[in-house]
Amino acid sequence: MDQIKIGKFIASCRKEQGMTQAVLAEKLGISDRAVSKWETGKSLPDSGIMLELCELLKINVNELLSGERIIVESYDKRAEENLLAMRKEVEEKNRQLLRMEYLISIPTVTAGLFMCYVASFLEMPAWIRFLLIAIALVMIFTVAFIAVGIEQKAGYYECQKCHNRHVPTYWQTNLAMHMGRTRYMKCPECGKWSWQKKVLSMEDREV
Repeated sequence: MDQIKIGKFIASCRKEQGMTQAVLAEKLGISDRAVSKWETGKSLPDSGIMLELCELLKINVNELLSGERIIVESYDKRAEENLLAMRKEVEEKNRQLLRMEYLISIPTVTAGLFMCYVASFLEMPAWIRFLLIAIALVMIFTVAFIAVGIEQKAGYYECQKCHNRHVPTYWQTNLAMHMGRTRYMKCPECGKWSWQKKVLSMEDREV
């Protein structure tokens, strides 16, 4: 999606309705700075307020995402294009989240293990040794919980029995046996246990 085009379209529609950025922001319960970011193409409206925004601007969601008025004949095609574009954006965000999981966990775990190594093999007072190990363990466990939360939110897990794709709860993900991003869980659809692989979307391949 062309954020610059969408932003200009939002600005144009807002002016057509005789609203300032401040007035539109107040009606939506957000800051006028957020509206300014939309109109300059720096960000897009959250999905939670898109319908309300469209109602205020007297447009539909497909027109908003297209950045222009849509004639009836081309409505279905443009709707499909917008759905595909939104799906790609969601998949890319999921990829970024999974990359972030590695960027957070690998350096932190490495640093924690190094601190344990130093505490185990270098001469130092017992209280310092205990403190280093305690800090290292806190670091490792904290980043582990954060990493699982990131993984749980990004994409889906696919049951290997019925191929249903679903998002388990945080604790279902955290407590499941795992090998990398493949976790042994019960499928909510068929009720069977299997090693469920992480996928980016409802139609994507494993990651």
